[in-house]
Amino acid sequence: MPVLPPPDPRKPLDGLTRRTLLKASCGLAATGVLAGAAAVTWRDVVHHAATNPLADGTPVLVLVTMYGGNDGINTVVPYADPAYHAARPDLAYTDAEVLPLADGLGLSPGMTGLHALWQSQQLAVVRGVGYPKPDHSHFRSMDIWQTASPDTPVSSGWVGRWLDGAGDDPLLALNLGDVLPPLAVGQQATAAALSLQAAPKGAPDGSVLDHFAADDPRDGAAARQVVASYAAARTVRSALAPVTDAVDPQAASSKGADGLSAQLDLVARCLAMGAPTRVYSVSLSGFDTHADEKATQSAQLGLLDQALTRFRQSLATTGRAKDVVVMAYSEFGRRVRANASEGTDHGTAGPVLVMGEGVRGGFVGDQPSLTDLDAGDLKVTTDFRSVYADVLRSVLGADPQRVLGQDPAPLGLFA
Repeated sequence: MPVLPPPDPRKPLDGLTRRTLLKASCGLAATGVLAGAAAVTWRDVVHHAATNPLADGTPVLVLVTMYGGNDGINTVVPYADPAYHAARPDLAYTDAEVLPLADGLGLSPGMTGLHALWQSQQLAVVRGVGYPKPDHSHFRSMDIWQTASPDTPVSSGWVGRWLDGAGDDPLLALNLGDVLPPLAVGQQATAAALSLQAAPKGAPDGSVLDHFAADDPRDGAAARQVVASYAAARTVRSALAPVTDAVDPQAASSKGADGLSAQLDLVARCLAMGAPTRVYSVSLSGFDTHADEKATQSAQLGLLDQALTRFRQSLATTGRAKDVVVMAYSEFGRRVRANASEGTDHGTAGPVLVMGEGVRGGFVGDQPSLTDLDAGDLKVTTDFRSVYADVLRSVLGADPQRVLGQDPAPLGLFA
């Protein structure tokens, strides 16, 4: 499958050409990244579940990437802080609107399912998460989050490096969608990619895939390799039609069959049948809220909450609920002060949400100050690699030093 940077919701691909996309992909093809990528069909998943089922009690990680830079301040809301209301008078929630947590903080009003998880001590809110020397670029910041290398660009993702030492089952990690994220690419191993019937938001649709999969005598060796991967994506799309047709219409809703609920429905099906997958990667776009943020972000957080709530309900019928940990993150938060368009601009730190029956619920890390700022941005209080290290140790049973190049002190995310 093609490995591309995450989509920017502000830049639809209307002007995309075969030449520009193949040019972008060829750089990765030349390094051998595409050669290890594996497109799998639903039949492959069923086969591996039957022949090598995941043992009961094996922990599973579900990564939810919120593309666009989610505003953490209006997600975990410091409603009791006067500085919050002063900085964003038209965007601020009142104490009567938020779903209260503790310490003068509350969840965005539409996050009722996650609020219930908090009350049952199955939601950890890691505060002020970011990385040193923040970068306000979507692409560079997401690259840092997905490779876990803030100082030097590298060609492998943190899940990919875990895969390098985790075994040879091709379904150990599975991405839901046509575009394989950088986090899933290792040096020797790569996550599998399970395509959905409809193209993911911001990615080429079926007709565009047909265009990119067509042979051209002018293509060089790297371009031919990319073309072959798009042809494979087209084949997988056709093969999966009977499966994705069965996706619950409520899950697909207005977002099409690539909606987060539809992705998580397939994850739940994989878990129910015992697929040997330890890491699932799903995503939701639309968090780049430069204007009219309150309504837009509230809707996106509502989709997130509804999808995760449906997912947890589905898990309750599979016997796997106790094994699954969900982690939701975004590439950066937003600036403290609202802009003139009733939105917020690219910022730095934000909360990471970790949920599951084995999670130690509550707040983790210090709450960033809204007045002691770094040029208008929140100061990072928790390094994102500390979150990854806890997940690697407790969920994936891996050595953080080998994957991250460091072994941060435990945050205590898991009971």
